[in-house]
Amino acid sequence: MLLPLSQLPELSPNCQAFPLVEEFIARSELLQIKAYKQNEVTVIDCGVNVPGGWEAGLLFASICLGGLAQVRLHWSDFSGFRWPAVEVVTDHPIRACMASQFAGWPIKNGELLAMGSGPGRAIVHEGSLFEILGYEDHSERAVLCLESEELPSKEVIQYLLEECHCDPKNLYILVAPTVSHVGSVQIAARALETGLSKLMGLGYNLGKIVSGWGICPVPPVACDNLSALGRTNDAILYGSTVLYNLRDEENLDSLVKQVPSCASREYGRPFKEVYKDYGNFYDIDPLLFSPAEVWLCNLHSGRSWQAGSLRPDILRHSFGLEMNS
Repeated sequence: MLLPLSQLPELSPNCQAFPLVEEFIARSELLQIKAYKQNEVTVIDCGVNVPGGWEAGLLFASICLGGLAQVRLHWSDFSGFRWPAVEVVTDHPIRACMASQFAGWPIKNGELLAMGSGPGRAIVHEGSLFEILGYEDHSERAVLCLESEELPSKEVIQYLLEECHCDPKNLYILVAPTVSHVGSVQIAARALETGLSKLMGLGYNLGKIVSGWGICPVPPVACDNLSALGRTNDAILYGSTVLYNLRDEENLDSLVKQVPSCASREYGRPFKEVYKDYGNFYDIDPLLFSPAEVWLCNLHSGRSWQAGSLRPDILRHSFGLEMNS
């Protein structure tokens, strides 16, 4: 299934994200982040040695989406309790979520493993995903986002320079750990991408999807990495809702039932427990990594299909919420 994305310069994820990177740097003190140069490469610490914050998380998520989506924070009701949520709306879901935001690039950073994503992936354009997308961004600037507990080493920076084939002055690397405000926001902002990944894994033609809208609770910052891994995944698996507008001639009732996290045999357990049982992220049932609730709206027929539901009980437990009313 080849899904060729058009080579429109005005829709380049790196070009669209760069003004947001400039804003990030210009407002670094206000956003409680720190930008510095390493061998002419710009590295932006968003939570490793600085506090960061929710506003920085919004910008980080917007940059990771290639500047091709609207990202905002607000309060929302999650079937029984109100909690801060991040909302992502895009008319370019495949380009923003799959060609840019998709976090499928593990990078060894010293003894740790960083997960790479962001617009720069479309410049590297390697792997089966980009074979399907049929897309390469020809931007001279490369913007990458790393989920990592540590700032990138000299070796990692050199590796990224070689992969992106750009001058050091044109490489920008944003870094945020999972255990941080920025980490919580930017991971929760991946619910829409998670649903698209699931649809692709089910063999659905993503070229039929024209727009997307997702909402997800922002998990409170955890006290350790394992708890943060659990909370950020639970937010999507048990608290997120996504909606896709698409053009299809088929009845979507059977498809929509396969998309939510409830289609997995591991559904109903906090992710931290699931991870402890397997001990390896990649051995977990891939059907679990999905939004909690999914809507598919067919623009051809005018009909909409829904499957899945929110699990506020699991969210309250995972988030460590003590509620008195």
